[in-house]
Amino acid sequence: MKAPMMEIHDSRRLLVVDDDRKLAGLIRDYLTPMGYQVELRHNGPDGLAEALASPYEAVILDVMMPGMDGFAVLKELRKKSDVPVLMLTALGDEADRIVGLEIGADDYLPKTFSSRELLARLRAVTRRSRIQIGDDAPRELCAGLLRLCEETHTVVLGDKPLDLTSLEFSILAALLKSKGRVKTRERLIEEVSERRFDIFDRSIDVHVSSLRKKLGDDAKSPRFIRTIRGIGYTLHEPETPEHCQP
Repeated sequence: MKAPMMEIHDSRRLLVVDDDRKLAGLIRDYLTPMGYQVELRHNGPDGLAEALASPYEAVILDVMMPGMDGFAVLKELRKKSDVPVLMLTALGDEADRIVGLEIGADDYLPKTFSSRELLARLRAVTRRSRIQIGDDAPRELCAGLLRLCEETHTVVLGDKPLDLTSLEFSILAALLKSKGRVKTRERLIEEVSERRFDIFDRSIDVHVSSLRKKLGDDAKSPRFIRTIRGIGYTLHEPETPEHCQP
């Protein structure tokens, strides 16, 4: 991967965990001129320890590694950290992608990726995780007892904070902003992942399913997220607390 001439960004820290030393080195060589500080680890235990020991803007995590694979690393990482994770999967291995998304990956990338696609996906997952600085007062998006604050990147249901991945947060925010209206799967995918819509890509459905579980939603009789068969999703508002901004 050869980096094109681009404007240098402020330095950001990334962790790449991959037992393929050549590929990991190529990723570092490509991203370093973009202003990223890239650390490499070549096995699961070392990668997990480093991800938990130091603050990183994102982790690029390979699935297939000996000893402790990427799934095991991600599962342990999600117990203590919500750092954005971009998983590297074998070409066309849908099962790997679905498993990764279900246990907390923010996005995935086939190992045949281009350098530009890597950078685009990386920017998308890190952009979603950053705190948005806006008005002096935090802006809340609400539906019934569900409250989402974009500035502090927090979600509360009643008095219970919810632990969402950055992509789940973005999906919920997008649905809250258009509550009562149907959001097509195509539009939702494009808004939250900057990925081209593919009718065979069911990743958005996996994320919505995980989000429903965290909301305590029953897919057959949901309080919040309703499926519009063949079209997409809509967020239903059971009630509107007075303190929530419309």
